[in-house]
Amino acid sequence: MVGGLAIGLAASDRGPTLIRTAAVEAAVSQGLVRRNTPAPGAHYPGCNAARAAGVAPLYAGEPGYRPEMDGDGDGIACEPYRGLR
Repeated sequence: MVGGLAIGLAASDRGPTLIRTAAVEAAVSQGLVRRNTPAPGAHYPGCNAARAAGVAPLYAGEPGYRPEMDGDGDGIACEPYRGLR
């Protein structure tokens, strides 16, 4: 389990292959897990662009992360908004 989500591996003639389960796809669609990894030197003008590229959330030290995109200053930019509790 990764982050509370089950991720399966399947054997093929090319070796293990990651299988995206319905739980993983749901987490991606909610912005909890990203679909892609930011490329070296990546720059996103804002969170909408990072989300469209499938790289949100961005973490401090990763390509594309900028403090201006991290509204609460916790080192995670473009994280999903959960509303007030």
